[in-house]
Amino acid sequence: MSLADAGDTEPIEIQPITAVPPSVTASTPLVPIAPVAPVVPIVPASPAERLTAVHIGRSGEVAGGMSQVVNGYLAHSFADFDLRLVSSRDGTGGARAAWLAMSAFWKVLRLSRPERTVVIAHLSQGGSFAREGALLALAHARGFSTVAQLHGSSFTDFAEKRPGLVGSVLRAADVVLTLSAESRDTAAEFVPGERVVLVPNAVADGVRRDIEPLVVFGGAVSVRKGIDVLVAAWRRLAPEHPLWKLVIAGPIGDQPAVPLVRGEFVGALSHEALMKLLERAAIAVLPSRDEAMPMFILEAMARSNCVVATRVGGVPAVLANGAGVIVEPGDVNSLEAALRHAITDAAWRVKKADLARSAFETTYSAAAVFPLVERSWKAALDRRSDRVARRYRPG
Repeated sequence: MSLADAGDTEPIEIQPITAVPPSVTASTPLVPIAPVAPVVPIVPASPAERLTAVHIGRSGEVAGGMSQVVNGYLAHSFADFDLRLVSSRDGTGGARAAWLAMSAFWKVLRLSRPERTVVIAHLSQGGSFAREGALLALAHARGFSTVAQLHGSSFTDFAEKRPGLVGSVLRAADVVLTLSAESRDTAAEFVPGERVVLVPNAVADGVRRDIEPLVVFGGAVSVRKGIDVLVAAWRRLAPEHPLWKLVIAGPIGDQPAVPLVRGEFVGALSHEALMKLLERAAIAVLPSRDEAMPMFILEAMARSNCVVATRVGGVPAVLANGAGVIVEPGDVNSLEAALRHAITDAAWRVKKADLARSAFETTYSAAAVFPLVERSWKAALDRRSDRVARRYRPG
């Protein structure tokens, strides 16, 4: 079936495929991308003892992985922290964006109990770093514990271009959380290394439904996300595999929605709708030219997809030890070969999906990541206490 434009969402009939029993079990040893301490049950603090984590950024159905990270925090019940959100942006511009920023500054000015409150600013590149960074600096100046959580795919390049801004913001943070070894090393050029912690994103557990011969892409339809490479590879594959379908989900960016045989551009979907697609899919693909740690890949792993992605940012670490298939960015031939292997070799495909699910449980589930995040928040509170003690120490 050919599609004329991104608004054409007429379904293509899908034939169920039979999953081959996995040859690798969840007990297969895996090496996480960063040391993650064993999960130890924590007795929740009493209401009088509970701490507060105030997140500055955006949440809800706003495009981008950062929003999904914040959504995950807000939905989780932390052992010792109650969570609040100070919304500093929502994807809009103009007067509303200015109003949200002003409102966020006012809310930070009204925060109380600095001895029991940690402020976490979620930072990307460009305007985000300046806006949320200023809010972080304001909280720090008011005596609060502060955490800078770095998102975005090009932090190192941004830091090279704007070292003054990056340095001033990171020095206002008691703890800096990063998504990749590269961004961790870059942050450590501005602040002491012991204050920089590599923490993977966490995603919610997934539900598996009847698996279909479905390949799913999730992200902006753009050159950065490699949509041109995917379209070229699929045009070669589609005639050979008439039972399979490609679904490209995401807002149209700098690449057009073009007609594809057994392919469909469905436009931007709600997060829930995209997750339902992944729950049915056999393969998830993200041929990006630039990433940090894409949530789409982690969400696909949680739903036992065979993941095909590119060697960029933190992706190789996420898909280490056979948890996915890694190809070079911009290489149509290698992407085509990887997708063909996944489509035609069911046993191999299921083995990859099994390893992806195991890696998710070990390293990227809420149970694995959130205790580490909570310890980082407590470390920020401890550093704030040391800062206050030094200020009032005689001599």
